Amino acid sequence: MTATVQVRQRGTLTLPAEIRQKYGIEAGDTFRVIDLDGIFILTPMAPMVPELAREIEKLRLEAGLDSTELLQALREERAKYTQEAYGG
Repeated sequence: MTATVQVRQRGTLTLPAEIRQKYGIEAGDTFRVIDLDGIFILTPMAPMVPELAREIEKLRLEAGLDSTELLQALREERAKYTQEAYGG
């Protein structure tokens, strides 16, 4: 697929709707532009924090834990680690 885009004020490019729909591109998505000696490659930058948060939430639900239980377990693990690493 090829598409023509035009640079507008302040360097704004508009991707055609067909491309946005095909790749699930939404307002606010972030991309990296790679310049290969005048040939530009646009690649999506997947934010890791939201992806990790979704994965943790999915695992929490699969394990049947509520947030309170999860936080308590994390506190216990932190205390155990601190005891083992630093004593006292």
